[in-house]
Amino acid sequence: MISEQFVRSLPKTDLHVHLDGSLRLGTLIELARERKVKLPSMTQSGLRKLVFKDRYRSLPEYLQGFGLTVGVMQDAEALERVAYELAEDNYQEGVRYFEVRFAPQLHSSRTMDMRTVLQAVNRGLARATRRANRRKAIRDGREPEYKCAITVCALRYFVAAMSPYYDELFRVHPFTRHDDLYGLASLELARAAVAIRDRYGVPITGFDLAGRESGFPAEDHWRAYDVAQRNFLHKTVHAGEAYGPESIFQAITDLHADRIGHGYYLFNTRMIKNPRIKDKQEYVRALSEYVADRRITIEVCLTSNLQTNPKLTNLSRHTFRQLRAQRLSTTLCTDNRLVSNTTVTKEVMLAIEHFGLSAHELKNIVIYGFKRSFFPGSYTAKRDYVRQVIDYYERVTAAAAETADAAGRPG
Repeated sequence: MISEQFVRSLPKTDLHVHLDGSLRLGTLIELARERKVKLPSMTQSGLRKLVFKDRYRSLPEYLQGFGLTVGVMQDAEALERVAYELAEDNYQEGVRYFEVRFAPQLHSSRTMDMRTVLQAVNRGLARATRRANRRKAIRDGREPEYKCAITVCALRYFVAAMSPYYDELFRVHPFTRHDDLYGLASLELARAAVAIRDRYGVPITGFDLAGRESGFPAEDHWRAYDVAQRNFLHKTVHAGEAYGPESIFQAITDLHADRIGHGYYLFNTRMIKNPRIKDKQEYVRALSEYVADRRITIEVCLTSNLQTNPKLTNLSRHTFRQLRAQRLSTTLCTDNRLVSNTTVTKEVMLAIEHFGLSAHELKNIVIYGFKRSFFPGSYTAKRDYVRQVIDYYERVTAAAAETADAAGRPG
């Protein structure tokens, strides 16, 4: 039996975690009080009951809480604090590497541009990382360092009220088609991300597209992803979360995604909408084979998918089972630590409980998170880091086995 204590001790990754979905609940309340932001409740229990629930009726309901979290993250001090606490929470449960994603345009205004937003987040992450690595050095100089990177998020859909940035965009372009505005915003974000990475050293390694899939196709954002591709930003796309296999197809063909966020509906032929696709089974087979062959990693978020898919009543029926059966590249992620009330350790334990992961399978999945990361460094540095992680993983496993043997019980 693989214990929770053992999982916590392992080096882990989180490649899909949203900054604005992962605040500490107490911090949300404190920031709201200080910044005069109205919440449905000013108690943690009240917010758990009214907003951040165990189950949601749909993805749109799941996303409602982000209006509250983003509302308190409209200045550099709040952004730095939230980023610092997220890094601390990850490191304290044994996450050695994570990639935080967020949409800078949700926090931008005339008084705080995207550079200021990204630098504030990076300050918080860097401060927590330095502190964690100082503690690590005291314990064991052979341990892999704690590391993190930033993925910037474009939105498939937005309205003027979502932020001052979007309000200004609609004001300056009043007669532009909305789908053209969506693409314009993502293009500006891609260009800004490259410039801020190159001029100011902010570790932006990934570009993402998030938000409503239905009616808001990935192809609207091809120019932004072309900029990302030409400037060596890694690419991930939310796809197959609330729409079918066609969304995943667009992500890997129009946007050249290296990884897919969620991919829950990859195998679901009933979700295919295009009438020109006659043989749906063959379409899904060819698509999944392509994803598997190119080692396009699926960022699996078990709790989040359970919460936002009413038809998923039993986690053991999650697509993760079929992804593993067909040997696709997968990694376990939280999506949103606050909104989903989860941790990386919890996600791993759910996978062990519902899918019967063996120790060998667990190791492969955990290590693959490091291998398929958008690591902020050279290829050789990444290889060395992954090797160090593997060695450390094996030492932790051996120590756990020795402890179990000494106690006279199974490991």
